[in-house]
Amino acid sequence: MNFCSGAAMVLCLHYLVISTMQLLAIAVVVFGVWMSTHHDGCRKSLTLPVLAIGAVIFLVSIIGFLGALKRSSILLWIYLILLCFILVGILVFTVLAFIVTNNGSGHSVADLRFKEYQLQDYSSWFLKELNNTHNWKHLKGCLVKSDDCSNLSKKYKTLKKFKLAKLTPIEAGCCRPPSECGYPAVNASYYDLSFHPVSSNKDCKLYKNARDTKCYNCDSCKAGVAQYMKTEWRVVAIFNVALFVVLSLIYFVGCCARRNAARDRSKT
Repeated sequence: MNFCSGAAMVLCLHYLVISTMQLLAIAVVVFGVWMSTHHDGCRKSLTLPVLAIGAVIFLVSIIGFLGALKRSSILLWIYLILLCFILVGILVFTVLAFIVTNNGSGHSVADLRFKEYQLQDYSSWFLKELNNTHNWKHLKGCLVKSDDCSNLSKKYKTLKKFKLAKLTPIEAGCCRPPSECGYPAVNASYYDLSFHPVSSNKDCKLYKNARDTKCYNCDSCKAGVAQYMKTEWRVVAIFNVALFVVLSLIYFVGCCARRNAARDRSKT
């Protein structure tokens, strides 16, 4: 059975491109906008790429629409080539994203409801990016200006509430010293550093109560950022899997439309 036979397939592509693909492009852009509104300037590493993918898909859909409408083999060839590049790009990024985010997980700490993270648990790519002096200087400046640490004392007004809190990876890694240091917490944003640390972890000496210092120079802070990035990349990768499946179906229909356009031209 020839699934690509009949002029109806051309019309099918016409409606599929104008509806499904353009709606899909809008969905990708909305997803990118959602990411940008839910994160501050420090954590928008994937926002622009997602928005760019949505814009490119929309432009390619216009080419496909015109190719189907005019039954132009040239436009349909351009449409299919560009769509193929998009599919390959999405596939490569998704595979790499799953590989990069395969390692790293939090460690449970007694009497705490949140986990602590260790930098060495994460992939070599994350280690390279976060240990890069230029990259970390930018991220550190962003984190200092953000409200992650400064808001802790407002969110948890008593020490009891703070100990029952479920801190985010960045709050757990950047706003407080690692638990193994043994510093007693006075409140959510202040620790008694007069105690000698019970651990040889270098982060214990790097932590300061000053607002612009905290544990921003600690490996635990980099690990918290790595965990955040891992979660963000996983969400985008899962979204890309769904995107790849839908675009593959649209690509198949596009191939059928191109064949029909070529057949119609040969008859005339």
